[in-house]
Amino acid sequence: MPQTSKSARALLHASRVCGFVFVCVLAIAAIYQWMSHKRDLRDNPPPGQLIDVGGYRMHIHCVGHGSPTVILDSGLSDSSLSWFKVQPQVARFTRVCSYDRAGLGWSDQSPYPRESKVFAQELHALLHNAGIHPPLVLVGHSMGGFDVLIYADLYPGEVQGMVLVDSAYPDLANRLPELKTSLSQWRRSLERERYAMPFGIPRILGWCGTGTPKMMPKLKTVECDMSWIKETIAECHSMWNESAAQAGSVRSLGNMPLIVISEDSTKNVKEFLPEFEKGQEALAHLSTSRSRVIAIGSGHQIQKERPDLVSSSVQKLWIGLQSPAN
Repeated sequence: MPQTSKSARALLHASRVCGFVFVCVLAIAAIYQWMSHKRDLRDNPPPGQLIDVGGYRMHIHCVGHGSPTVILDSGLSDSSLSWFKVQPQVARFTRVCSYDRAGLGWSDQSPYPRESKVFAQELHALLHNAGIHPPLVLVGHSMGGFDVLIYADLYPGEVQGMVLVDSAYPDLANRLPELKTSLSQWRRSLERERYAMPFGIPRILGWCGTGTPKMMPKLKTVECDMSWIKETIAECHSMWNESAAQAGSVRSLGNMPLIVISEDSTKNVKEFLPEFEKGQEALAHLSTSRSRVIAIGSGHQIQKERPDLVSSSVQKLWIGLQSPAN
């Protein structure tokens, strides 16, 4: 037999062995990811309720007693866990609920477009089906600011007050195109990570579920999963297009009590400051009954870096609503 034929056969055999080993490794990795996620869900069940909103379930967690009920709406890609410092503080004086948008946290994925008007409608269905009745005070962080603005516009009779926590503003992408570019780059990296998630690579390399030691097990449960990455990519896609346009259609909140909490300007990139300030002021001017608060020492994640300021602002607004005039 010619030497070249033997070499070809050996090469073919080696390639088949390598292919078989590669498939086995992928299978083992997929099993690892599946078993790890199942273990996470067993060890970290949802702290609240799973409520059917029309063929899929959404998670909501309420604590405390009182009225109006405070509803906490998280920013892009964040679950209800982002309020873990604020919620217990607000629960000292009234009922407060955090929730997971469909596809995030412990909520099922939704068949509907992932944009802020849909988020507001899903939240309305969630509150109704969970038996959480108006009046409400809405608190929205970052992109969650879009959601609560639209909610108040769609269901004005239900909302008595609002707190915006370093909220995005509708024309942010036009004023600061660099941020839109940055978000697009992040989305592309998530799309690449999407192919790695089924095999547990983000989990192994620590790309997901990072946070304080106390919160990491829960964060891994809700973030090291395909549902989270699919929802985050979809929210990224709509944030500066559909969601921003929908929030931009809200021209006024009338005299609704509104507190706008903004991050410390020293934490911002210097050239962004003028447009950042204009945007935050524009949000405040949506209401004739408004106030602005600067979160000294805090960056964008004010609910984590200055939870005291968020809870005290909510309390100030809530106390004002207790007067007979309201």
